[in-house]
Amino acid sequence: MSVFVASRSAFRAAAPVKRQFARRYATEGQPTPPTPTPTPTTEAKKGSNAIPYSLAALALGGAAYYFLAGTPAAKKAEANVKSAAGAAAAKVPGVAAKKAFTGGEQGWVSLLLEDVETVNHNTKRFRFKLPEDDMVSGLEVASAVLAKFKPTDADKPVLRPYTPINDEDATGYLDLLVKKYPNGPMSTHFHDMAPGQRLDIKGPLPKYPWSPNKHQHIALIAGGTGITPMFQLCRAIFNNPEDKTKVTLVFGNVTEEDILLKKELASLENTYPQRFRAFYVLDKAPKEWAGGKGFITQELLKTVLPEPKTDNIKVFVCGPPPMMNAISGNKKSPRDQGELAGVLKELGYTPEQVYKF
Repeated sequence: MSVFVASRSAFRAAAPVKRQFARRYATEGQPTPPTPTPTPTTEAKKGSNAIPYSLAALALGGAAYYFLAGTPAAKKAEANVKSAAGAAAAKVPGVAAKKAFTGGEQGWVSLLLEDVETVNHNTKRFRFKLPEDDMVSGLEVASAVLAKFKPTDADKPVLRPYTPINDEDATGYLDLLVKKYPNGPMSTHFHDMAPGQRLDIKGPLPKYPWSPNKHQHIALIAGGTGITPMFQLCRAIFNNPEDKTKVTLVFGNVTEEDILLKKELASLENTYPQRFRAFYVLDKAPKEWAGGKGFITQELLKTVLPEPKTDNIKVFVCGPPPMMNAISGNKKSPRDQGELAGVLKELGYTPEQVYKF
């Protein structure tokens, strides 16, 4: 989303990095192997195995809770047991999962903060408990939620959108990744919260509707916490064996410590080397850094992105305002994409090929 505040120093001029990023997909020039067609027998086996596997997970989780009772690990074990139980119930054939957020006239939902995890020097992961253990969030890809907080000395509440980082079919909880910004009232409130407190949240806020193989190749250009909607897209694509979309990510940050979801992104690269590649750019790179240095440049994007003349591509952009201005131009409002500007326009991309979160 475009509500990010960051220093312009994170996106200053950089040395040429073309040689560092000139690599091809492993599938180029190779035939794509045929996808096996599932048979009724295999489908039946999948369905019949689902419940025993879920029960085994519950048994293991319960054992962990028994032996670790009274420790911080016990709380996580208990949460995992509840989530597994909810997931098993939510996936019963013919039974639709209950949704915590339904949009429309539902209004605000007060969620209990269950757990807080420090990710780095200015970012935390917040796990909120959904009203019922077997509920899913109700979000589609791509969409977000809106958080509300009213400071004691303010006339109006502060509203900020966030894209959850947990799977859409996860039951019982909602995970938000929040970076603390100087003088940011909402992010400061988040970072001051402790488990047991509550926050008003509503949703879903629809963004770009995704469907499997909607585009042959998508490019994700992100800065800072702008990675969260990009990660939502990646989860939808790579969690679905029917979706064969190729994904290229260009991710800019100040330091290596600031790279959020790095383990998850590395896992995608290792698991899907023919379809997912990521390029990292650091403003304050260490000497041994092998990636890009400085900011996201036109030369870099020209080297690694699918060409604008390529059929059926889409470029998604999300990051702090200085980055948005330089790469694509900012949105006018949540519902108005504004004019395409910056590097992407100069490279020949059309407004129809670009979406700004």
